[in-house]
Amino acid sequence: MKFIYHGHSCVQLETNGKSLVIDPFLRGNELAVIKPEDIKTDVILLTHAHTDHILDAEPIAKSNQIPIVAVVELATYLAGKGLQTIDMNLGGTVDLEFCKATMIQAFHSSSIQLEEGQIIYGGNPAGFIIRAEGLTILHAGDTALFGDMKMIGERYDIDVAFLPIGDHYTMGPEDALLAAQWFGAKLTIPVHYNSFSIIRQDALAFVQQLEAQGQQGRVLAPGDSFEVKVGNK
Repeated sequence: MKFIYHGHSCVQLETNGKSLVIDPFLRGNELAVIKPEDIKTDVILLTHAHTDHILDAEPIAKSNQIPIVAVVELATYLAGKGLQTIDMNLGGTVDLEFCKATMIQAFHSSSIQLEEGQIIYGGNPAGFIIRAEGLTILHAGDTALFGDMKMIGERYDIDVAFLPIGDHYTMGPEDALLAAQWFGAKLTIPVHYNSFSIIRQDALAFVQQLEAQGQQGRVLAPGDSFEVKVGNK
């Protein structure tokens, strides 16, 4: 399985000859090194409705003629814009043929700001557990620390976890370290930091602290990629 980090919370997974993109936010992120029109993928997964997670879902979905997987309220909104969607909700699993994606809980908010400034409800925020090639991947979405992370870590044997560390809008590094401990992933990768001044963090220091508590971490710059196989996880 190949992972490509596009910056902020946008992660692309390539597995079984297919690809999925989570939370595409490229045009609004000055650190991104790829444009929406250059993304080739088979499906988009959205954790919640905030602009810095859905901004480029529409152009990518249209150019690739692919579905967007999202919580019911967000999927309904996007379907109203003429996009192909797969709606689901917390606890549910969608079979995408090349992988399975389970929607898990996140503690955050979720809303859509319309052009005229009106804010509408975007459904519950979420994270995803993605399973393919014998691997289990966690994308936590935007979240605060919460106790059921322990249960999720016990329920799933997580190989790679993408956790927000930016603080202010999500948990910061201190809480993310505890979340990493509870999830128990074999590899933890920090996301959702440095895209804006208010969420600047030292990702290398976070990874060093992960290693100090006996866990493996990795810092990725936008455009970086790596591969994981069942035999070398």
